[in-house]
Amino acid sequence: MAELTALESLIEMGFPKGRAEKALALTGNQGIEAAMDWLMEHEDDPDVDEPLASPLGHVLGREPTSSEQGGPEGPPSSPGEKPALSEEERQEQTKRMMELVAQKQREREEREEREALERERQRRRQGQELSAARQRLQEDEMRRAAEERRREKAEELAARQRVREKIERDKAERAKKYGGTVGTQPSPSATEPGPVPSPSQEPPTKREYDQCRIQVRLPDGTSLTQTFRAREQLAAVRLYVELHRGEEPGGDQDPVQLLSGFPRRAFSEADMERPLQELGLVPSAVLIVAKKCPS
Repeated sequence: MAELTALESLIEMGFPKGRAEKALALTGNQGIEAAMDWLMEHEDDPDVDEPLASPLGHVLGREPTSSEQGGPEGPPSSPGEKPALSEEERQEQTKRMMELVAQKQREREEREEREALERERQRRRQGQELSAARQRLQEDEMRRAAEERRREKAEELAARQRVREKIERDKAERAKKYGGTVGTQPSPSATEPGPVPSPSQEPPTKREYDQCRIQVRLPDGTSLTQTFRAREQLAAVRLYVELHRGEEPGGDQDPVQLLSGFPRRAFSEADMERPLQELGLVPSAVLIVAKKCPS
């Protein structure tokens, strides 16, 4: 059975003649399969139908005939011609070529599907890496925020401890300063004779109090109650009030002034250095807090 040439087979399979010739030329005339691979890979190229500059003979890998060269000779003699194929032979060869085309098409589709799957895997892997990096960044930010909160809390506790230590030192200094002066004063009950007790009434006695209970009424209606030593200065009460009266709107703490209720009396700066028992606030007293007017 006579075989079709590669060019004829490609034309029988439905490829344009110019495109088939170009495919054979660019694949070095290595056969129909190489030409078909080239045609299927470049079928979407915009210049696929543009002719090559080389002559047809070079494209097909043979010398051009005299008729192709435009010479005076006529078509080749009949002995050089290939015998014509019968209709059945032509259909059989076309069928084989179409099966080959279908196989190439399937191979191409499988290759494109594998490439698409690989691109999808890469896209998912990149998305997972990006998500993991974003999660690590969020965890780092949360860890830094927690460390900052712990540091601020530790600084606040340290500041409170320093205030407590200062109060204790102030109390110790005041106790040391006034501790030996009060005990040397003569007691009225020891120097002056008391009234003769009657059978139905106990004799009145004047006690020496070591402690003083002070209730402080704040401007917002709340009150503070604290026990102080009778020999402590009034400044200790003011310091206690300034430390425990709470934050005011705006964050600024205005200095306070202490007032007595009955009789009403405004304590001065000189009074702040006097002991509570000397100011008549022993054994208990009620003080009122007022904002100190700027001088």
